[in-house]
Amino acid sequence: MHLLADAAGALLAEDDRVLLVADLHLEKGSSLARRGMLLPPYDTAATLHRLGTLIARYAPRRVVALGDSFHDRRATERLSIADRETLAALQAGRDWLWIAGNHDPDPPAGLWGEIATEWQFGPLLLRHEPQAGLATGEIAGHLHPAAIVAGRGGTVRRRCFVSDGSRCVMPAFGAYAGGLNLHDKAFTALFARGPRIAHALGRDRVYPVPEHRCLPEG
Repeated sequence: MHLLADAAGALLAEDDRVLLVADLHLEKGSSLARRGMLLPPYDTAATLHRLGTLIARYAPRRVVALGDSFHDRRATERLSIADRETLAALQAGRDWLWIAGNHDPDPPAGLWGEIATEWQFGPLLLRHEPQAGLATGEIAGHLHPAAIVAGRGGTVRRRCFVSDGSRCVMPAFGAYAGGLNLHDKAFTALFARGPRIAHALGRDRVYPVPEHRCLPEG
């Protein structure tokens, strides 16, 4: 199965027209605001706009959101009418699968789509949290991988896909989602049998960077 990695942080199974995204974390901004951390409340709209650009580009027949699509259990209640309408428009005319995550283990209230804890898609197993040990064909999210790469002009920190050719951990798609350095011990148990490749997100393309060229946090 051929998968296309898009620089926005999504995977497309081209032959089947299935689009994969992970960790949208919709309504993270409103969740932080409730705790006194005031950020511009536009993260959901920005995330859905980016997702809409991909859907317009690829016209997928199915979208699979690999968990933590919503930042907490009550996030769907805080969706604005405009954002709810935008999401409904993105879902129209296609299948939609919500994979349960640790932030959103329950079905999204009042929203359309199928619900699953994981999904077998041909040779691929799609889930939210990657499992330690061998997991050939696993595609997951949860860890929000990021790579620090040194270049001629200094260093850059970019969200990235991480893969050893057997499994893949996807970058977080959400506007306010953070990133975990691929040298973190959380990745060690997942990629102990082979070298990791960071597929770093650039402006218009994805750049493969070997693990040894990626820097730890300073």
